[in-house]
Amino acid sequence: MKIQERYDKIMERFAKAMPEPKTELNYDTPFHLLLAVILSAQCTDKRVNIVTPPLFEAFPDPQSLAASNEETVYEYIKSVTFPNNKTRHLLNAARLLVDEFDAEMPSDIDNLMRLPGVGRKTANVMLSVVWNKAAMAVDTHVFRVSNRIGLTRNSKTPLATEKTLVKHIPEELLPKAHHWLILHGRYVCKARRPDCPNCLIRDLCRSYSPEEVSRS
Repeated sequence: MKIQERYDKIMERFAKAMPEPKTELNYDTPFHLLLAVILSAQCTDKRVNIVTPPLFEAFPDPQSLAASNEETVYEYIKSVTFPNNKTRHLLNAARLLVDEFDAEMPSDIDNLMRLPGVGRKTANVMLSVVWNKAAMAVDTHVFRVSNRIGLTRNSKTPLATEKTLVKHIPEELLPKAHHWLILHGRYVCKARRPDCPNCLIRDLCRSYSPEEVSRS
């Protein structure tokens, strides 16, 4: 099977099974999504969704968060991973938004990545979820699943994976494909024990079929 054929068939299956995939992080504004995504680094969405309602209520906008302090913010997020670092990231990101962006969320990757706590993955999440732009955020699930099912081959870095996925997935599908791969990795193609019997793309997966690997 040619690589583009594998991409096309996998995207078609995902589109049929999940026509409108969404992020599992709860949010109401782009600013609050930014906070949630920063908090989600090496932490489950379930935990983040427990933490964020009171955080969002206390800090409805960048100005209110920028005016706060580490002790106050820490109390809201202390149950997530790396709360000390994330407290500083949230505060400093809010302050930069206020000082340099008039408290408005930038909509380009370069300015998003200027915000403390925002790397390429987080910036791409913002671009695809908030503005539906053709961006591919590569987290641990996307990185693992892409290599396992054969969308990438021995990709060494998230950036290499991102470039390969963007090359083969149509622009209009990239925002959805980001969610498809994450959700597939989270609930089916799990790291330790992939649920191959219930996988809708197992016949297209390089890891599932040794015969397919030898023919590719």
